[in-house]
Amino acid sequence: MGPRKRSQRVLQHELEDLVVKHVRIEDSVWTGVNERTFLAVKPDGVQRRLVGEIVRRFERKGFKLVGLKLVQASEDLLKEHYWSLRSKPFFTGLISYMKSGPVVAMVWEGLDVVTTARKMLGETNPADSLPGTIRGDFCVEVGRNVIHGSDSVESAQREISLWFRQNELQCWEDESRHWIYD
Repeated sequence: MGPRKRSQRVLQHELEDLVVKHVRIEDSVWTGVNERTFLAVKPDGVQRRLVGEIVRRFERKGFKLVGLKLVQASEDLLKEHYWSLRSKPFFTGLISYMKSGPVVAMVWEGLDVVTTARKMLGETNPADSLPGTIRGDFCVEVGRNVIHGSDSVESAQREISLWFRQNELQCWEDESRHWIYD
């Protein structure tokens, strides 16, 4: 890839980042009880049939599922998703691993869902994860850590827009909401 093409790609990503930040300021749907996060059960989690357990944990916590699909992610999608890790030595292996099987992509909604989801997932390295977290209960090594979760509201916005079209996200009234939120 030539320098001109590479610089255009970098500029495109910078522009996309600015658009996401602008949308965040303009769109209050991303705050409070309407905050959204992106989670993906990775190929090892799907193969080990952990999807139902993971969904159960988030439902029992009180979060609302607004998007869910089983996908075989393309290399292009994965490279966009993991753009910030492109210079890491494990990048190529990560992309290969994520292409090795289906992924369950999800969007969850709720109060402080980004921060709470990260706590429920546990540390990226399962050895550092506490029992009771998803990675603490189901993972042994960092290369097979079962699940991805957005690390910020901005990342969630970007990741959701990569994996889901707007018409794939459901707006529905959760009747249990008054039992969860004051």
